Amino acid sequence: MTGVSTELRTADSLLVLLSSSECNGQDTVKQAAGEDRVREGHTHRLTCNFTTGFSTNSYLFWYRQKDDDSPKYMMRRDTFGSKHNSPEFDESKFGAEVVGNSLSLKMEAVDVTDSAVYYCALQPTLTGNTNTLNKNLCSKDNTIVQCLH
Repeated sequence: MTGVSTELRTADSLLVLLSSSECNGQDTVKQAAGEDRVREGHTHRLTCNFTTGFSTNSYLFWYRQKDDDSPKYMMRRDTFGSKHNSPEFDESKFGAEVVGNSLSLKMEAVDVTDSAVYYCALQPTLTGNTNTLNKNLCSKDNTIVQCLH
């Protein structure tokens, strides 16, 4: 019985913290403020809203940053339905869709390894040099997934 109790405690929940801010300029990306709790093994969705000045087809991206690593490209979606996932982020676990002016990231079977900062970005975004990745991202527009023990 003690072993079962320990397993239940380690399979606690994940805390999702969101902060809201707005990038200045013609194109904007916003993520909602607030907190969500997600149990390990459950599905969770993160959403950001975007506006563009004149683009007919918008390219949107999700990036994930763990600890002190550089942000990693997860996936791209566009408003015409085209999509691409990085091989590291299999579509069976990580998916996204654009509906109107919203981009959602769907994470299946959330676990501790998903703990990270998730960034939503609108093209133009950076390629290659991730040391300056914050150039076109609002640093306050992020989602932090942390494991609670």
